[in-house]
Amino acid sequence: MTPDLQSRPRLAPGCRLGENNQQRVLLMPERALRLNGPSLEIVQRCDGQHTVQQIISDLQQIYSKAEPKKVEIDILDYLTRLHDQRALDFA
Repeated sequence: MTPDLQSRPRLAPGCRLGENNQQRVLLMPERALRLNGPSLEIVQRCDGQHTVQQIISDLQQIYSKAEPKKVEIDILDYLTRLHDQRALDFA
């Protein structure tokens, strides 16, 4: 399932951003995922306010040295994986 560019991802119930030993983590029921770099940038924007397209545009600006299409594909893949792990919902 590829996320719709106009959908607004948000953390699923029971999931939240946290910190563990000064490392940002995505806390999910019975597990945690360490976040850094682009993954942290993406998850911080999954607040139900930003659209997938806005997240892609923001990160394309932050990582302007990378090929824009590659950034888009990587973000869509990451959002899909988080959704498959039941960490994200799309509105």
